[in-house]
Amino acid sequence: MLIVVFHFNFLQIHMAREFQFFILSILIHQNFNKGQDTIHCSYSKDASSAVTYLILPSILCKQKFCINWDCVASPKTWNCSLGGSCHQIQMKNAAICSCVVENSLVYTPHNGYVYCITSISDKYNGNSHMAKRSGESLTYMEYYKSRHGISLMWPNESFLIGRHLFKMQNFLIRRQFREEKESSTAGVELPPELCVVMLSPVTISTLYSYTFVPSVLWRIESTLLAAGLKKSHLDHCMQNVIPATKVLEALTTKKCREQFSLESLETLGDSFLKYAASLHLFEGNKHHHEGLLTHKKEKMISNAALYRLGCSHQIPGFILNEAFDPTNWIIPGAGFDFFSNGQIFYSPSRTMYNRGERSMKGKTVADSVEALLGAYLSSGGEKTALYFLKWLGVTLTFNEKVLDDVAFVSKPEMYIDIKFLESLLQYSFTNPSLLVEALTHGSYQIADIPRCYQRLEFLGDAVLDHLITVHLYNTYPNLSPGLLTDLRSASVNNDCYAHAAVKAELNKHILHASSELHKQMEFYLRNFKQSFSGTSFGWQAGSALPKVLGDVIESIAGAIFVDSGFNKGTVWKSIRPLLEPLVTPETMEYHPVRELEELCARKAYHKNYSITYEDCIASITVEVEVAGDIVTAKRTARNRKTAKQLAARAVLESLKHIAQF
Repeated sequence: MLIVVFHFNFLQIHMAREFQFFILSILIHQNFNKGQDTIHCSYSKDASSAVTYLILPSILCKQKFCINWDCVASPKTWNCSLGGSCHQIQMKNAAICSCVVENSLVYTPHNGYVYCITSISDKYNGNSHMAKRSGESLTYMEYYKSRHGISLMWPNESFLIGRHLFKMQNFLIRRQFREEKESSTAGVELPPELCVVMLSPVTISTLYSYTFVPSVLWRIESTLLAAGLKKSHLDHCMQNVIPATKVLEALTTKKCREQFSLESLETLGDSFLKYAASLHLFEGNKHHHEGLLTHKKEKMISNAALYRLGCSHQIPGFILNEAFDPTNWIIPGAGFDFFSNGQIFYSPSRTMYNRGERSMKGKTVADSVEALLGAYLSSGGEKTALYFLKWLGVTLTFNEKVLDDVAFVSKPEMYIDIKFLESLLQYSFTNPSLLVEALTHGSYQIADIPRCYQRLEFLGDAVLDHLITVHLYNTYPNLSPGLLTDLRSASVNNDCYAHAAVKAELNKHILHASSELHKQMEFYLRNFKQSFSGTSFGWQAGSALPKVLGDVIESIAGAIFVDSGFNKGTVWKSIRPLLEPLVTPETMEYHPVRELEELCARKAYHKNYSITYEDCIASITVEVEVAGDIVTAKRTARNRKTAKQLAARAVLESLKHIAQF
């Protein structure tokens, strides 16, 4: 990085500010009249002279970089580099030296266009014939007379070769969203007498460089805004370990279409919030059943609750929720009072200016709050994340020690094969009563076992979710936005856990007294046994199995977590082998219902689902209309979800087969 210190006087600052505002206004609006309106409006509003940025052209002089003051001063004046000895060209506003005209920025008042002059032609003048697509022979003099009603006064004057200005783009968005087509590089022949010089000297490369300025400065401004949130709201309660760029990521939604968005951090923050709230409630409400704990958790960390917390801390004002538009960008030096004279105060010592109003969904605010939590968790650890939650107004406390109120089972070995299960889990229980509780279904009610697995399932669900999410986040740090969410969805669900339970034959160790549950497990294990030998992720894994099998994986995780003194590493070491192989970006399969939805939306296919029930068996038919033909599939299962998955999968296979021909 090259750093050079320049000292400006007041006149130079004023001149530099005018140049910057002028050239950016012209490039943004691509029209002299619109650019002038913006400039005059800004100056008439007495915009602040305290310009934050000055982006100025430089030149190499005596082997060091200097400000190109000839270019900066050109909106006011320009001088002949050859001392007036070169050829004079009659422009619309005056006779000007050819060295000034070449490499200048001009506009043509008859149409308001702006051009960069790259050369002076020795081939074209007013008497030259134009190349018309229609084959019509027409001189430039005749063209301007018939088209614009202009009579050229100096028809023998050599024409200028100009180029249309580069289009101002948002260079921050991902390439697939960017307009790759640039303005034409072909030269435009211009009569000098119709052109007014605005800037000189200014090269075409300088103009091209300035098209990047709005995007670059917007990134700087956005990062400073994120740093402002971090400094004014958050640094007072924790160590300064969070990069401003991480906070910016947590404030950027996918609507901005940038290389990053809040989705991965939101997924990470969501899993930690679920884990921390579950542990807090599990410890603080020792006699509450799973249903009541779940209700309290949802009330505490729901999107509605997070939205209210975010709004109370002015977080919506920092969220970036739309793609940057250079044409709406406020040029440095314009002054805030031109756009709004309203202010809101977000801390006792700092002011945030209100530059307008916008609408935003409550879920967007909630997602950003979770993403900020994920940012603080990933950069500063759990203690820092808990400080952030406390700042928000969510105080979660828990003691990382073995609980002393675990339901005691006098002879646990009478009910389960403890040695086998400990060998399977690679973990020895200090209190085997927890393992008995983790395997006890609600239907198994005997005096010696006072609790079923539901409380441990409530805790284990959150612990496993967080462990798997952290594993995916750390293993694949460069995932595209949204892919972490897909990987988590493919791994953290009851179907995958149920599949893992059957592979480990945990179904043989569940304590229950439900004939219906016994029938369900026997039926599926007998008819779908061959499908339970593969991976434990993906939509097909465990989709036909009773929910209790997935619950048991979660309850065992909860039991190990409590028995080990809330050691998440111990839980992961024990449960991970049961879930192997874990999903990867290469092996992940999208849910067939979602895949069909996205395909139909992308191809504008019309689809329809219909469902019927017979003897508690769900039957779903999917119909998709493709180019006048109907592709249909019908599948049955014991529940609607599984039948819909199977039907969607069958239709997808048919559609892919059709696409091959």
